[in-house]
Amino acid sequence: MSVRLVITDAMWDRIEPLMPADPVRGRWWADHRRTLEAIAWKYRTCSPWRDLPDEVGPFQTAHKRLIRWAVDGTWERILTALVAAADADDIGWTVSVDSTVCRAHQHAAGARKRGRPGRAEPDDHALGRSRGGLSTKVHLASDSRARPLALQVTGGQAGDAPAFEAIMTSIRVPRTGFGRPRTRPEAVLADRAYSSRAIRKHLSRRGIRAVIPQPSDQVGRLRRGRTGGRPPTFDAEAYKQRNAIERCINRFEQWRGLAMRTDKLAIAYQAALHLAAILVWARRYPSHGIPLRGCFTCWKA
Repeated sequence: MSVRLVITDAMWDRIEPLMPADPVRGRWWADHRRTLEAIAWKYRTCSPWRDLPDEVGPFQTAHKRLIRWAVDGTWERILTALVAAADADDIGWTVSVDSTVCRAHQHAAGARKRGRPGRAEPDDHALGRSRGGLSTKVHLASDSRARPLALQVTGGQAGDAPAFEAIMTSIRVPRTGFGRPRTRPEAVLADRAYSSRAIRKHLSRRGIRAVIPQPSDQVGRLRRGRTGGRPPTFDAEAYKQRNAIERCINRFEQWRGLAMRTDKLAIAYQAALHLAAILVWARRYPSHGIPLRGCFTCWKA
């Protein structure tokens, strides 16, 4: 069987220094590159774990690695290190925010109602029931070049606006040198679902320019004289850049296992999203600007 791989040598040169070192005691890690290829193959094809080809190793190794690194935060640290290395060169700080809903397969249901103690797993496993049935909503923030800066999963019935502040808090890009991590974009672009007074106050308080259109019902309320308040400004030309978040979502949904969720655990599904984001940043970022050894610990600064 011929397996199509996705991690090129240039991408692996950027990812390999960020991999955890072999433990001092116990068995050494299986080959990291082959394990990442196995996880990527599973979610690109939306195949069951037991159907993984022999060329990418045992499915038990890939599944255990996905869960273990999701629990201890390794996937997030690798992604943060790649984003931090790109900050000095080409992160576009005009950030777009949006969400997408993915249908949940019947195999995603049936997990225990409460997550295991000590594991960052929500009680509802980020599954919600709406008109279309069980689904999961992925909230995303991307830079102006359609690369993910932060992501979060909730139930499919959850609204966009309640998750906005959590997504903005998750934007945290450490600097490769001295200084605090950068957490404040220059502007935030979002659609009408995010047009609320609380969100505009949150952005204004942090000194971030809001480019959010108003729904027609809010425009009608502003015509009631002084009680309606001052209408917010809206830059229609800057709003055209919001297609970056749509392109970012399209990159994730090219993986069939992300466009349709089959994982019972939310942390497993979110870990797969982090892996897809890691490959996006490793593929599109020029290699000359990434520090190599020691970059895995730069997120702690």
